[in-house]
Amino acid sequence: MKCILLFQTVLFQNYYGDCFMKTFKIHLIRHGATDANTVGMYIGNRTDLPLSPEGVRELQQLREVIEYPDIERLYTSPMLRCKQSANIIYPGFEAHVIDELAEYDFGEFEGKTAEQLELMPQYAEWTSGKLEAPEGGESTQNFIKRQALALNNIVRDMMNNDVTSAGVIMHGGAIMMLLASCAVPRRRSVEWTSDNGRGYSVMITPSLYHSSGVIEVYDII
Repeated sequence: MKCILLFQTVLFQNYYGDCFMKTFKIHLIRHGATDANTVGMYIGNRTDLPLSPEGVRELQQLREVIEYPDIERLYTSPMLRCKQSANIIYPGFEAHVIDELAEYDFGEFEGKTAEQLELMPQYAEWTSGKLEAPEGGESTQNFIKRQALALNNIVRDMMNNDVTSAGVIMHGGAIMMLLASCAVPRRRSVEWTSDNGRGYSVMITPSLYHSSGVIEVYDII
């Protein structure tokens, strides 16, 4: 897969020695809810919505009932909803922005609900996989490649800063596509869904990754 080859190439061009024997634990966490999430609206990287008041409350309550993984470094999508979520889930941590983590570009589907889009023939083609991208939007392959590059940049930064655990606040669709493309256990993207404030913990060992080409999901957040 393209995302795997991209990740392998950069790692092996730039890092060697002890780094290959370390295990990096990365916790992929979906941002809190926005008003658009509540009504089922497609909101991508063209609309920088904040968390809704209810979304803020939900994350605050979630912090009281679950124990988020310990981390040494924190990363986030550049979208406001992710940066706000990072501050709530991991208060006191500086959130380092990874531009490639930005949400999918929905093109002409942006700001519309599934109910509204059902009237458009292109929507049925897109949801069935026959249409690679909405009009004016992003192709699925480009989106996957972009998320793989984001993960690549995160691991490189972790190596540079000698840390082995990190949190990543990102978008639900990004988590789904990334894990479907290069994670074990192997699952379809729809099987990697996560609620707001939830996600998955993955392990990456560069030396093993080079031989297997996958990352391992080892826990659900």
